[in-house]
Amino acid sequence: MYQHQPDGAFVSESTYGDAAVHASPPPLWKRRRFIVAASLVAALVGAVVVDRTAAADAESRTAEAFQEGMGTSDQPSVHVSGFSVLTQLAQGSLRHVEITAHDIPARGTTRPLPVTKLTVGLDGLKTSGSAKEAHARSVQATAFLSYDDLSGVLGVRISQGDEPGRVDATADLPLAGDVTVSAAVSATSGNRIAFSDIRVTRGELIPPAKALLDTALSRPVPLQNIPEGLHLRSVTPTESGIDARFTGTSVTFRPSASSAA
Repeated sequence: MYQHQPDGAFVSESTYGDAAVHASPPPLWKRRRFIVAASLVAALVGAVVVDRTAAADAESRTAEAFQEGMGTSDQPSVHVSGFSVLTQLAQGSLRHVEITAHDIPARGTTRPLPVTKLTVGLDGLKTSGSAKEAHARSVQATAFLSYDDLSGVLGVRISQGDEPGRVDATADLPLAGDVTVSAAVSATSGNRIAFSDIRVTRGELIPPAKALLDTALSRPVPLQNIPEGLHLRSVTPTESGIDARFTGTSVTFRPSASSAA
């Protein structure tokens, strides 16, 4: 049955009114919790930024000390591990620092051998008031020595051998042809690389070739540009060079602080 509606009224008006949502501000405790959380996040971000700035400064000083001590043309890359660095600095030492340097020049006049790449891990690193000196409680390092540099020092062509722990040494003789010998490689005292158990693998070992190879391989090659306090533990021939592994305690980086065996 049709029901009369007053003028200006609509049948759907009451339905619309029932579905209306009235917004109200969040409770006070929710607003306070949001403000506290935002403040904590801001404080944490600020602490990270400040700590990263301190780490960058420590890395820069360490790189400068290493460059001064090793005489590299470019500063090495340095990474300080751990958070917070500010706390470590306040305690007087950095827990762990990684340094990677390239093209460390050879020192001395006796068969100087450059280091193509040196990777150093330092534990308990302390820096003095001068950026030119840094001291580490213990160190592990790997020096990569390219076959090209080793060949230049020895005067014969050095390459990876067919057996683990060995290298090939080739004497190039214009008239007699090439002569190749295989030699075992080992670490010896005084941070030196020694060659032993020499075997002819190709060609004829005529007197000129023998003299050339004896001169190259009979004497150990000293590593004269390694930080003072590091001791050679092992050498491993690889495809493109020799990895020389070092360890040490109480190692100091300063100008002229390198091995001079």
